[in-house]
Amino acid sequence: MSKLFGYILSPVFYFFFGLTLCIFHPIQWICYKLFGYKAHKVSVDILNFFLTYCQLLLLNSISFKNEYTLPTDRPIIFAANHQSMYDIPSLIWFLRRHSAKFISKIELTKGIPSISINLRLGGGANINRKDNKQAISEIIKLGRRMKENNWSTVIFPEGTRAKDGQVKQFQFGGIATILKAVPNALVVPVAIENSWKIVRFGTYPLTTGNALKWTILKPIEPEGKTANEITLEAETEIRKLLGQV
Repeated sequence: MSKLFGYILSPVFYFFFGLTLCIFHPIQWICYKLFGYKAHKVSVDILNFFLTYCQLLLLNSISFKNEYTLPTDRPIIFAANHQSMYDIPSLIWFLRRHSAKFISKIELTKGIPSISINLRLGGGANINRKDNKQAISEIIKLGRRMKENNWSTVIFPEGTRAKDGQVKQFQFGGIATILKAVPNALVVPVAIENSWKIVRFGTYPLTTGNALKWTILKPIEPEGKTANEITLEAETEIRKLLGQV
């Protein structure tokens, strides 16, 4: 039934999702050029609010749970499992108070309405996966911006999307590189549930009636721990919540 409704509702979803991207592309440019970074960030936050709640067009429910008081005067590394491209707009919206940035493929900085301009202007790290030296350099620069501005960064330590929802082994390199530049950053695991189901049949049809959930887990203080230990702890906490220990 979810697949059947998907055939009907996917075109509606794609229309409004794409329309939102096209509308906010010039809005972002105007905000940045005339009013600077802060105005641009507001436009990006509003964009991702609409992208997140476009899921309602697929009859998907949206839930964000955070039982912790996270600091806004300290950089945070949010370490999340990764299930689909639809993880990202919601993370930007839900974590907007923390100015969450992303590490993205440099190829995405061109050709995609709203997304490409945000990647170029938003302050994240755009890396060339074929150039390890460039990638590390960009991540270190991102760490410095985090330190200077109390920004946060979302990383996906799995390195790729888990298309079946099963958490892959976390790699510690990303957390280790950022912590070198901003050693006082708090590490916060984020568990993402069920977004993989949206694209279980690929880009069409998208599925409907999924309970999409984002859950903030217990923060990890990095002091006295290695990047490997921190990464393993984050992975373990996410697996526990998802029942994949």
